[in-house]
Amino acid sequence: MQRRCDRNRKRSKRRAIYCPDHDSYLESRSKKYQLFADRPGQLQQRGMSRRSALMLVASQTAVTIDGEWLEAFWCDRCQETKWYHVCKSNERTYKVSIAPRELWQQVTGVINPEGNPSVGEFTRRQAKMLNYQNINDFQFVN
Repeated sequence: MQRRCDRNRKRSKRRAIYCPDHDSYLESRSKKYQLFADRPGQLQQRGMSRRSALMLVASQTAVTIDGEWLEAFWCDRCQETKWYHVCKSNERTYKVSIAPRELWQQVTGVINPEGNPSVGEFTRRQAKMLNYQNINDFQFVN
């Protein structure tokens, strides 16, 4: 006789998301960051008619794009964490690609991995230093 708890364990708990380079399983390192459209062209690219896209954007400031998000994943073969654009094809399949630069403007609540563009290179380098031996970066005038 099969116990009830054994029957429930047949379903996989992992999402079937694999590295596009190595075809190995990707482990999530962040939460899902939902994509939003604020221009009709962004909705048209995803198959919506021009008229529907114009009306939807006119009635709402931003429209959530269902089934697409940005998420950071760790690949054992690459040995690094990368940000990916994930598109859910159906119930168990996903299309994964490296997150293009233009998608970062369509996400809220995520830190741009390239850093704040208004911060200078010197400030960025100083923030990354772990010790206070960086006095050599400053040049004093006598």
